[in-house]
Amino acid sequence: MPAPDLNLLITLDALLAEGSVVGAAKRLRLSPSAMSRALTRLRETTGDPLLVRAGRGLAPTPRALALRGRVHDLVLEVEAVLRPDERLDLAGLVRTFTLRASDGFVESFGPGLLARVGREAPGVRLNFMQKPDKDSSPLRDGRVDLETGVIEESLGPEVRTQALFRDRLVGVVRDAHPLSTGKLTAARYADAQHVIVSRNGLESGAVDLPFLPSAPGRNVGAIVSGFSAALTLARESDLVATVPDRHTATLRQGMFSFTLPLPALEFTVSMLWHPRMDADAAHRWLRGCVREVLREQGAPSRNSAASQ
Repeated sequence: MPAPDLNLLITLDALLAEGSVVGAAKRLRLSPSAMSRALTRLRETTGDPLLVRAGRGLAPTPRALALRGRVHDLVLEVEAVLRPDERLDLAGLVRTFTLRASDGFVESFGPGLLARVGREAPGVRLNFMQKPDKDSSPLRDGRVDLETGVIEESLGPEVRTQALFRDRLVGVVRDAHPLSTGKLTAARYADAQHVIVSRNGLESGAVDLPFLPSAPGRNVGAIVSGFSAALTLARESDLVATVPDRHTATLRQGMFSFTLPLPALEFTVSMLWHPRMDADAAHRWLRGCVREVLREQGAPSRNSAASQ
């Protein structure tokens, strides 16, 4: 059996990304006729038409859709292998990194990270992206360079992870809220009106549920999509917010925070990236910046049952 022509992978990646022979030809700096001949070879090799006429354009077949992600990853891996291992010139580095994280993470650690990056590599820009779900496909397809969060079982096995810090849930209310005085019991906590954070807008999708005892029985008065919004509502009302301690230290300034009066679980916050970025010197530098900024800022004190 003849060895496969690996150049066809690059051609197929361009065709599936562009959905057009002309567009793929421009991307690879080939003539449309050369790209058309390459598509013919791909069809013969795979035994599938891959792209078929649909109106004025081309539509991918089911086989093409199934191959698109795998082919793209293979091409990126090959590019990483063949990229020269040059010394990193931080002063001259011009690059944009996209980081996907919760609003609490950005509020607490974003300023320090920006300051560190600005000192070492002034040509680097950080693009912070909201994290509406746990889908790891943005890491795989290159839309996101680095992500932070709690690792779940549904995470794809190809994603690299590294633990950053341990965190816990705390309750937060406005200053002078009834829960800020007197003995705080599980019953008082549950009976108060709560604002919960849920990515799908449902009480059953509250992000803190995996770390709380089953059926905490809270009286839910509002549902929001992020910690910042939850704390804003709690600051201006009698709502109680339950949020990660270290993630929200900056957001909670001037409010009353308390240890939950029920057995909540601690959790580990990690950073995640695609393995194709392992050998990328600039990406390794960025990961080091994240680790060091978090270490420098340290963890909040946990010596008291309640702190303001």
